[in-house]
Amino acid sequence: MQYQAIKTPEQLNRLCDQLAQCDVIGFDTEFVSEDSYRPELCLIQVAADDVLAVIDPYMAGDTTPFWNLLAEEGRTVLAHAAREESRFCFRFSGRPIAGLFDTQLSAGFVGIEYPASLGTLVQRLLNKKLPKGETRTDWRERPLSDAQLDYALQDVTDLRALYDKIRRKIDTLGRQAWVDEETQVFQEKIIRAETQENWRRVSGSSGLRPRQLEMVRQLWLWRESVAQQWDRIPKRVLRDDLIVELARRGSTDLRRIRSIRGMERRNLQSQYENIAAAIQKAIDVPDEQLPQKAKGSRRVVSPMLSQFLSTSIACISRQHRLSPSIVGNAEDVRELLGYELDPKPGDPTPSLLKGWRGEIVGKSFRQLLAGELAIRVADVKEAQPLEFISVDP
Repeated sequence: MQYQAIKTPEQLNRLCDQLAQCDVIGFDTEFVSEDSYRPELCLIQVAADDVLAVIDPYMAGDTTPFWNLLAEEGRTVLAHAAREESRFCFRFSGRPIAGLFDTQLSAGFVGIEYPASLGTLVQRLLNKKLPKGETRTDWRERPLSDAQLDYALQDVTDLRALYDKIRRKIDTLGRQAWVDEETQVFQEKIIRAETQENWRRVSGSSGLRPRQLEMVRQLWLWRESVAQQWDRIPKRVLRDDLIVELARRGSTDLRRIRSIRGMERRNLQSQYENIAAAIQKAIDVPDEQLPQKAKGSRRVVSPMLSQFLSTSIACISRQHRLSPSIVGNAEDVRELLGYELDPKPGDPTPSLLKGWRGEIVGKSFRQLLAGELAIRVADVKEAQPLEFISVDP
């Protein structure tokens, strides 16, 4: 396979100049995420018009010019399952990918299963099979073989053809605005995860008192700082269960900290005083500034009704040629039911009542709850045999 090998800053700048002239750019990345604080970018593959290139970040150096290009308005950027690609773009450019068309996400809006692998989409829409020979490659190793590079390039060479097929279906159904909305939400969630404190995700902390929650927060902040400094996955610095146990005990006594089973690990022994300092910082926080317990899950207003409406999401999806998993799940249904039937002050608007979901799901659910819609068996031979019908007043 003929391609440009980008191994110097000068070559990268020339490639970016070429890509700047393209209206549609397809790209993918190879990375390793199991050993470091953040995923380690190992390779960038690019396909646009007659340009096919592989960027080696280890040799080309700072890849920011490439990410700045993707963050500029005025073109369509193709990627498949672009969570990590969006994270890389925000990390290097401080902005989301502009004009992102995620083939996995977009396929869910034309009735294709979500999330579908790239191989599934290529086979279904292009009648091709992608090779699977290098799925266990350590992309940090150098040099990479021709077979490994060819395998990596397979992830971008079909993106334009997939885009053309999926985009035509989206245009036929009139859903580009829905796809744009969902893509924006998708990238906003990634940016929030990168920029906000996620200490409430510490497993086992939900039942703690406010002072203990502040200790979890301070220990989480300490762990993030150390993980970044050591370039390690945070939970390999200090496990969640140890954070919770430290918060339960709430002691700055080094002997009590040392006595917790699991704290004897070699990498922690030099950190006891810093851990005690984090706990002391939480102790010093005034009562009125302590975090409050997260709102617990609202009791299910009607378990039978919740189950019925959860099942009906598949019915709505079939009628609208959408993948059910992209529409919503049982938790989304319970949130909507509580909001509609057991409202509480300050309740946020449920996701099923916002945007395109509100148009097709929220409206139908409200009509069902009001007795204005019914469900009937339309075709017993179909995988989803139900459909909505209006109820005569």
